[in-house]
Amino acid sequence: MKENTAILLMHCPEQIGIIDAVTDFLSDNNAETIKMQQHVDYVENHFYMRVEWKTDNFNIPIEKIGEFFGTLIAKKFQMKWSIEFHDRVPRMAIMVSKYAHCIYDLLSRYDSGEWQVEIPLIISNHEKFRPLAEKFNIPYHCLPITKENKAIQEAAELKLLKEHKVDLIVLARYMQVLTDDFIAHYPNKIINIHHSSLPAFAGANPYKAAYNRGVKFLGATAHYVTADLDEGPIISQEVIPISHRDSLSDLKRKGKDIEKVVLAKAVWSHINFNVLSYKNKTVVFD
Repeated sequence: MKENTAILLMHCPEQIGIIDAVTDFLSDNNAETIKMQQHVDYVENHFYMRVEWKTDNFNIPIEKIGEFFGTLIAKKFQMKWSIEFHDRVPRMAIMVSKYAHCIYDLLSRYDSGEWQVEIPLIISNHEKFRPLAEKFNIPYHCLPITKENKAIQEAAELKLLKEHKVDLIVLARYMQVLTDDFIAHYPNKIINIHHSSLPAFAGANPYKAAYNRGVKFLGATAHYVTADLDEGPIISQEVIPISHRDSLSDLKRKGKDIEKVVLAKAVWSHINFNVLSYKNKTVVFD
């Protein structure tokens, strides 16, 4: 079903007539609607919508849908919008350093066919996962980064990403802070994962710090990357209980488990065009 569907994602100031205008646009052009979801943030007075429909018998040619919608509907309601198509497979790059749990999970979901994505390359600042990339026949680019060469290496990374026409970048525990210039090339297209004990337990060994404080929960947060470190719009977030019976190794093991699950959920939401971002928050449809 999804191979021949279009997805409209839009948000705009809340006002009368938005839903009627969108549904009339679809019905007037012979759309068979599969799913329609909307949400109103009454604090911000802002409206969000996701609608998916079959394109087989749609009156407007696929390449013209955006032009017609923009002229007839979006301009009138001051919408921020995009139209995506499920027959176009997203191209996802993975960036990784030395932690294994997230990249193994991402590649297993890709290899099993759970995710309809292409992974044209993996970028790392270490050689550790080259054998893994070769096992999956994915080109692996190792670009070690120091303070002295960071600008040069980021330029090389951006060149690779552009050459491979990457739509989404997933940071699978990539332990380098991306510069503002790098991030500006991919707004709301870079997903990061970190433990949710920030900012209380920052630093190189957050699980030990959390263990020493006797925490009663652990969590993970997946978010879009912005210039404000670890403060981008949150896509997915979960917590699990911890007790006095859990050792430091238990915390690390459970932390890795929840990190990879939360990251996977965020990627799934993004590649299925379920996420709308506005003012550093997201609306995530299901």
